[in-house]
Amino acid sequence: MVLVGILMGSTSDLPTMRAASVLLTELGVEHEVRVISAHRTPDLMFRYAEEARERGLRVIIAGAGGAAHLPGMVAAKTVLPVIGVPVESKSLHGLDSLLSIAQMPAGVPVATVAIGGSVNAALLAARILAVTDGELAERLVLRMREAAEAVEGIALMSDGLIVAES
Repeated sequence: MVLVGILMGSTSDLPTMRAASVLLTELGVEHEVRVISAHRTPDLMFRYAEEARERGLRVIIAGAGGAAHLPGMVAAKTVLPVIGVPVESKSLHGLDSLLSIAQMPAGVPVATVAIGGSVNAALLAARILAVTDGELAERLVLRMREAAEAVEGIALMSDGLIVAES
């Protein structure tokens, strides 16, 4: 069953959003990836948001650049958690997207990750699902443990070289 929807406003957002799909696949989380534009396909966007819960989705990750309306507009039409991923733009390097997504009005919550932070969006979606999925929670614990072990084995020498501790 598809549990997470990954949306983006255009195919130019795919290089940013692909990492979320890759990570969810690694964690064994069924998901779908769609291009739905808040500006060019608003009817499709509203229909997607309104039908997401009854289709079985539990979380939506929405990436958007520039004015970044997609996450907020989707959140306005669903009770599901929406995680916004600001996509880096050419003109303001994603700061415009970050501020647009983070500054949602009261009553329309959107969790917001860092500019280009689709990996954290996928991890947050997985953590939301893990509240009721013990096996997924265990996979997340294992991933956290592996990340900690990778960092624990690194040391910096005074000249800036990185060496593995023995």
